[in-house]
Amino acid sequence: MKVLVPVKRVVDYNVKVRVKSDGTGVDIAN
Repeated sequence: MKVLVPVKRVVDYNVKVRVKSDGTGVDIAN
């Protein structure tokens, strides 16, 4: 379980960066 937490954080961070770079889904980025 300790390994899954940081992995999930990295995935969430990558998703936010992709959303910002695309310029769409601002609500999700925030």
